[in-house]
Amino acid sequence: MDVFQLGGAWWEMPLRAAIIYAVLLLLVRISGKRTVGQFTPFDLLVVMLLSESVSAGLNGDEKSVTAGLLSATTLIALNVAVAVITSRSERVQQWVEGRPVLIGSNGEIFTDVLRKHHVPLCDAQRALREADCDPKDMQFAFLEADGHISILQKSGKNA
Repeated sequence: MDVFQLGGAWWEMPLRAAIIYAVLLLLVRISGKRTVGQFTPFDLLVVMLLSESVSAGLNGDEKSVTAGLLSATTLIALNVAVAVITSRSERVQQWVEGRPVLIGSNGEIFTDVLRKHHVPLCDAQRALREADCDPKDMQFAFLEADGHISILQKSGKNA
């Protein structure tokens, strides 16, 4: 068997990669900000298993180097295309990356909002400590689009 010889049509690999890319992008977006921004060991395990679970779908029965390279090239090209589109369209950027969410104001953390976004209270408390901000001095707390928690203090200092 030739390691570069495809067993099927050349366009099947990019099509498979594009479909899997689009579905995974949607699933990651639906899963929320915490999945992207704050990996726990459990989250890392899920990502590794997710990668393994779609690998057969990417290449089907193909085992050639060419098939693997076609899939990889398609995934990289799609990633670059999404980056270009999101840099030019605020609407697409907000859909792909999300928006910051207010999770606290005037010293109060909104636990219902944290639950909605699957963020434990201890993460917000950790962000306050990292910002060296006493809870009563917190003006606003935001769950950023990347999953990071930003704290703005009443004194006007940003953390």
